[in-house]
Amino acid sequence: MEFFKKTLDPNIALAIIAFFDIFLFLIVGAWTVGGGETMMTGLIAKFFMGDAINNIPFWQLVFKPDAGYWKIYISLGMLFGAIVGAVASKEFFIRFPRRLSEWVMITIGGLLMGIGIRLAFVCNVSTFFGLTPQLNLGGYLAISGIIAGAWVGSLIYKKSLGM
Repeated sequence: MEFFKKTLDPNIALAIIAFFDIFLFLIVGAWTVGGGETMMTGLIAKFFMGDAINNIPFWQLVFKPDAGYWKIYISLGMLFGAIVGAVASKEFFIRFPRRLSEWVMITIGGLLMGIGIRLAFVCNVSTFFGLTPQLNLGGYLAISGIIAGAWVGSLIYKKSLGM
């Protein structure tokens, strides 16, 4: 467990990520977290809506809900790995916002991120570790949007806190 108590050298971490990125791309092609999470959302919507989900074109044309979609399990594995890593390093904490205004900002930010993922049809993880190292212009445009959005969001958050 000593491995989880110290920070990994960034160069070593990036080399490991690059190795797994190349391996994953050769085996299964491009990978996005957004696809797995979108499919999980579709399955949840199908559970609650039943056949009414067929009236929404997105769930018929783009992502027909299917529990066998392999990217779901990569997303769940990533979540599980993050929890195990946080618990093993004794840095797992559940925190809740204290004010209603924070809940509102978190909700709006999450919705904007979700809309951005659907418009770009990619996710931030695959953009940073997939598209950008492949010198894909879409990766650089997405990163520019992510940075600009984070900057504007942080200014709004600071202003709401009175900083």
